[in-house]
Amino acid sequence: MSDISELEVSRRGLLAGSAATAVVAATPAAAAPSSQTKAAPMMPVSFAVNGKRETLSLDPRTTLLDALREHLHLTGTKKGCDHGQCGACTVMVDGVRINSCLSLAVMHEGDKITTIEGLGTPDKLHPMQAAFIKHDGYQCGYCTPGQICSAVAVLDEIKRGIPSHVQDDLTAKPRATNIEMRERMSGNICRCGAYSNIAEAMADVAGENV
Repeated sequence: MSDISELEVSRRGLLAGSAATAVVAATPAAAAPSSQTKAAPMMPVSFAVNGKRETLSLDPRTTLLDALREHLHLTGTKKGCDHGQCGACTVMVDGVRINSCLSLAVMHEGDKITTIEGLGTPDKLHPMQAAFIKHDGYQCGYCTPGQICSAVAVLDEIKRGIPSHVQDDLTAKPRATNIEMRERMSGNICRCGAYSNIAEAMADVAGENV
């Protein structure tokens, strides 16, 4: 019996030792700190944000959204899906609305960027901001900055005669009708469902009836 017990102990010891050796052998050598690791190269970028010239040194992979929020601390622009699907990160670049989560900051050298902070102030609201308040165009408010930036840009698109998918005649001048604004705002998601109120706010600013 004693010989059998000693044999079992030896087996256990052998298996335990083998397992420990396998773990050590499987550990990649790269796990140890290496003096060869290099930091990502930084790139300078300069653009105007809300009328103020900003110059940053950024990892070239930095999105415009992260540059605004993390580097310039303009947190009004929201990070929602981070995949260009919700519109919470909408800002205007040279007057055109974009999803800032899908655009690299270094692509905007020399551009003029407008965020929700640049549209108005608590003492002097932009007409669209005032209309959103008047028509209760928000509930939780998370999507509101992107909704407002997009709404301002949409009315400018209509004013400039840019057609949409719901126009019967693409050569005709578009109008800020309910269906027109809903189509153009379809990329801005409101999970609270304040769409009707948002359309009313936009119609108020546009001077149209919905």
